Amino acid sequence: MTVSRDMFISAMRQVASSVTIVTTDGSAGRAGATVSAFTSLSADPPSVLVCLRSDSRIARTVAANGAFSVNVLPEDASHLAQKFSGMFDHAQRDPFQGIEMSEAPSGAVLAGATSFNCTVEQTMTHGTHSVVVGSVSTVSEAGMRPLAYMAGAYHVVRPQNDPTGEPQCQ
Repeated sequence: MTVSRDMFISAMRQVASSVTIVTTDGSAGRAGATVSAFTSLSADPPSVLVCLRSDSRIARTVAANGAFSVNVLPEDASHLAQKFSGMFDHAQRDPFQGIEMSEAPSGAVLAGATSFNCTVEQTMTHGTHSVVVGSVSTVSEAGMRPLAYMAGAYHVVRPQNDPTGEPQCQ
């Protein structure tokens, strides 16, 4: 038995996720897109996975370039998430225009973001999406609190204090 699509979407809206921008650059060109389906996969070897809509430009370009960067956005970067969401492509075709970034062989590293630069190790298609496993070649830690997305809105992450006022995790 399978749960209904509407019920699944409703439940998933209650799950908070980091907001990331996946970028790629190489012989197939440069592309970027806002992605919420990103997670670590393994520390041995260091690897991550991202889920990209199979028929999207970012999925095709990542596959052709064989590399990508995942930029975990800082909490003050919702404007970048919007810019790379595709909603404003009609107004500005190049979302990279006018933003602060550095170039990496796998894709652009956005200023203020913690980034994971990867080579594509494996891709699997499931339903409408491609699950892309990336071998992490370099990491850039920004040390910023991440932007989160839940229930159709952006959120900021704050540590919860125990009754003594001390953060629970150090």
